Amino acid sequence: MVNDASPRVTLLLGSAPDVMRCVAWPKHTFASIVAINNAWRVRPDWDVLVHAGDFPPDRMPRPQELRQAEIFSAAHYVPAQNSFGGFVYAGATMSLTSAYWSIHSQKPDVLALLGCDMIYDGAGNTHFYGVGRADPLRDDVTLQSLEAKSARLLFHALRRGTLCINLSDLPRSRLVFPKLSFEDVQVLSMSRVLAMQAELYAGFDREAVQAAEAMEREFGYFYEDGMYWKHLGEIDRAKLAGIDRLWMAAAAGLAMPAVAECSAAE
Repeated sequence: MVNDASPRVTLLLGSAPDVMRCVAWPKHTFASIVAINNAWRVRPDWDVLVHAGDFPPDRMPRPQELRQAEIFSAAHYVPAQNSFGGFVYAGATMSLTSAYWSIHSQKPDVLALLGCDMIYDGAGNTHFYGVGRADPLRDDVTLQSLEAKSARLLFHALRRGTLCINLSDLPRSRLVFPKLSFEDVQVLSMSRVLAMQAELYAGFDREAVQAAEAMEREFGYFYEDGMYWKHLGEIDRAKLAGIDRLWMAAAAGLAMPAVAECSAAE
């Protein structure tokens, strides 16, 4: 018998301008709200702030703004990232890092991302607070293909029982997740989430996944302290690009399931 209780949905907020669309969304829709870096300023009822190690102290929330909220940094997200293979393979930018941390610690049925498209070529502000640094676009050996890194994240999330979705309404995204609206999330049933998870998981090319993971093990670019930048001389950019190509090939045949489409099991 399928349990049709409401799924546990974690909302993960980045800093792209469209993140402000969530300001009026009712909190009870979500089991938790996780903010990345400056995104704690988007709405006052966030539950968790995950911030980079170099996040400026003067941009942190003041003690009176914490209530029951919690703040996590490298000491917490490095072990979480390591459980998924480490920063080199997962991609060292906070949208990806915070997503892996959320899957590891919050264990949601659905991880819904907003403001995390990593698109910076539009006119005007790059972030909801103005013009900021386009961190995912920096010249970093772990970020050669953001699409490949998001494909890897999608697969690892499904393996852990989490469906990653993108709530963005932008025409482009570096995330290869299914796109849903907030209204879709409000009517999601657990049976539909399970069906979407199964459909996506089955859509991955298993040979490509196995080849990518075999290469990750073979190259051994794992650094327990997370400080991969101290080992750049050991990391072959071309080998990582080869892994990226395999993850893209693994996700190439994915058909994004419609939220309202019912399976025979339902």
